[in-house]
Amino acid sequence: MATLKIENLKKGFEGLSIIKGIDLEVKDKEFVVFVGPSGCGKSTLLRLIAGLEDVTSGTIELDGRDITEVTPAKRDLAMVFQTYALYPHMTVRKNLSFALDLAGEKRPDVERKVAEAARILELGSLLDRKPKQLSGGQRQRVAIGRAIVRNPKIFLFDEPLSNLDAALRVQTRLELSRLHKELQATMIYVTHDQVEAMTLATKVVVLNAGRIEQIGSPLELYHHPANLFVAGFLGTPKMGFLQATVHAVHASGVEVRFAAGTTLLIPRNSSALLVGQSVTIGIRPEHLTLGVEGQVPVTTDVTERLGSDTFCHVNVDSGESLTVRVQGDCEVPYAARRYLTLNVAHCHLFDESGLSISPAASRVA
Repeated sequence: MATLKIENLKKGFEGLSIIKGIDLEVKDKEFVVFVGPSGCGKSTLLRLIAGLEDVTSGTIELDGRDITEVTPAKRDLAMVFQTYALYPHMTVRKNLSFALDLAGEKRPDVERKVAEAARILELGSLLDRKPKQLSGGQRQRVAIGRAIVRNPKIFLFDEPLSNLDAALRVQTRLELSRLHKELQATMIYVTHDQVEAMTLATKVVVLNAGRIEQIGSPLELYHHPANLFVAGFLGTPKMGFLQATVHAVHASGVEVRFAAGTTLLIPRNSSALLVGQSVTIGIRPEHLTLGVEGQVPVTTDVTERLGSDTFCHVNVDSGESLTVRVQGDCEVPYAARRYLTLNVAHCHLFDESGLSISPAASRVA
């Protein structure tokens, strides 16, 4: 059992507020990912949990025990840093056992824990090597192994894959996902990479400017973003946005008008909207169709051919840019006049303050 509860947590540096009142509960065996842009406070929040930063106000509880003022060594947490922080003069075996040796554990217990960590992370053939003889991915696995041998209540990861090349990041990401399932452990993971957040997490916490914007499963946040920030942050390529005004309201949804004069009925709750009010329409690349006929006239821009998919960037006459996902072998000429068709069932509607407007009752049912 390992649950973490944070209440009204705040952190400031020299009068500057960094963490602005965080409330969060991490349940047993969850893989929670903190994600957000640089400077949003995600690493600071992780360091507050680990005890590496002093809390300005608020509380942190681990399994019902207040650890807000407890020293890092006594919190029963293990942290894996962005930099591997291995001892260069020690072998892999010694790096893994060092913390246990310092704690005075019996030699048979130390050897058993090291052997188990080596098995899980496939480090058995590397135990007698030193860090300089290892690849970046192998060093990161040793750093993770050093956390595993301590058998902590919660694992904390601070952007552990950012120093690896693209191919190795994918491989290590898969290893971390398997590790979570094998250990059945509670993990908290910090990243700015939304792909890592979407693929690893059971729960995603989106942070912005020291506050939580939304909490939920990866697909919940992808399909039902709470606001413009979350909608634009999650997704590769990101969601596109079109400015519009409310043309009419109906029981079945909201009729909006784009700058080009096109009107579209969006099946969203219209109770809070007024005719003439400005709104933002959000649409993901896979929910757009590009053709010689459609709803919104555009001019094609550059295309990115990835093999299985092609991402075609287009410019709307009103100045907005959108990305359309088409088949990988689709030829799209540059600077051509085309039309977009929006799948209204997958359109997102945001009010003037950037908050998402819920689906119409018929869609919820």
